[in-house]
Amino acid sequence: MKTPSKLYFYMIISVLLLVLLAVWSLNTGVYDFGGKSAFDVLGKLIQQDPDLSLSDKYVVWDVRAARIIMAVLIGSMLAVSGTSLQGLFKNPLATGDLIGLTSGATLLAAIAIVLGGHFQQYLPEAVQFSLVGISAFIGSLLSMLLVYRISTSGGKTNVVMMLLTGVAITAIGFSITGFLIYISKDEQLRDLTFWNLGSLAAATWTKNIILAIVLVISYSMLLPKGKALNAMMLGEKDAQHLGINVEKLKKQIIIMTALMIGTCVAFSGTIGFVGLIVPYILRLLFKSNYAFILPLSAVCGSILLLTADTFSRSIVQPSELPIGILTALMGGPIFIAILVKSKKSLA
Repeated sequence: MKTPSKLYFYMIISVLLLVLLAVWSLNTGVYDFGGKSAFDVLGKLIQQDPDLSLSDKYVVWDVRAARIIMAVLIGSMLAVSGTSLQGLFKNPLATGDLIGLTSGATLLAAIAIVLGGHFQQYLPEAVQFSLVGISAFIGSLLSMLLVYRISTSGGKTNVVMMLLTGVAITAIGFSITGFLIYISKDEQLRDLTFWNLGSLAAATWTKNIILAIVLVISYSMLLPKGKALNAMMLGEKDAQHLGINVEKLKKQIIIMTALMIGTCVAFSGTIGFVGLIVPYILRLLFKSNYAFILPLSAVCGSILLLTADTFSRSIVQPSELPIGILTALMGGPIFIAILVKSKKSLA
C-alpha cells in the first residue's frame, strides 16, 4: 500500500471510530428523555418539531452536543501541539504540560480570574470579554520562549534542561496559584478549582466557534510540516541543507502551539498528558514518520479526550469526575514507560 493511500486508510478508520464514539457519548447521561433516545430528540430538533420540549432540546444540543464538539476540538489541538513540540525538540517528552506551557497558561488565567476585576474596566470591551483566554495564550507563549531560551544552545536542545525548566515553571505556577486560591472569593475559588482539575462542563457553541477558528489557523500551518519535522530528526544543519527554513519552522511551531494550548486551557482548564499519550502510541505504530503521526494525531487526540470525557461523566453519576484526573491516570504510566525506554539517552 502506497504511503498516501495508507495514510488515507488509517484516517478514514480513525474518523469512523470518532463518529461511533460521538454517537455513544450523545446517548450517555443521567437525563431522562421520557422513553425517547437522544437521537430521537436530535431528529425532532433538526425537523424543528414544535412539540419538542425546551429541556430536551437544551440537554441534547446545548449540553451534550456542545460538549462533544469541544472534546473533539480540544483533544485534537492538544495532541497536535504535543506531536509538533516532540518533532521540533526531537524528544518524546516535549509536551505542553511537561515543559511548563500548560502551567504558564493556567497561571496567567488564574491571575486574570482573581485580579482581573481590579483593572478590567480600563481595557477595551473586546479584551474584557476574552481576558482569561488572552492571558492563557500569553502565559503559554512566555513559558515556551523561556523554555526554548534556557534549554537551547548552539542550535541543540538539552532535554534535561528542558524538563527541569518545565518543572521550575510548574513549581512557580503552583505556588502563585496557591496564593491566589488563598486570597480568592468563593466564586473565584470555584473557577480556580475548575482550571486546576480540567473539565468540559462549561462547553458552549460560542467557545466551540473560537476553538474551531484557532484550530483552522494552527492546522493550516502545522499539518503540512510533517516532512519538515522528519528532516529535523536528522539535525538542524542537515535540515537546512535539505531546504528547510529552520528558524521559520521553529517560530511557527512555538507560536501555534502556544496559541492552541493557551486557548484550550482558557476554555477547559488543565487537561494533561493528551499530547504525550497520542504521539507515543502513534510512534509505536509508525516510528517517527511525522507525515503520518501529525495528521493522525489530530483525529486520535479527539478520540482519546472524547472517550475520557464520556467516562468522566459516567463513572460517578450523577456527579462528574474531573477529566484531568482520568488523563493523568492514563498518561502517568506512559510517562514512566518513556523514561525507562529513554533513560540512557537522558543520562
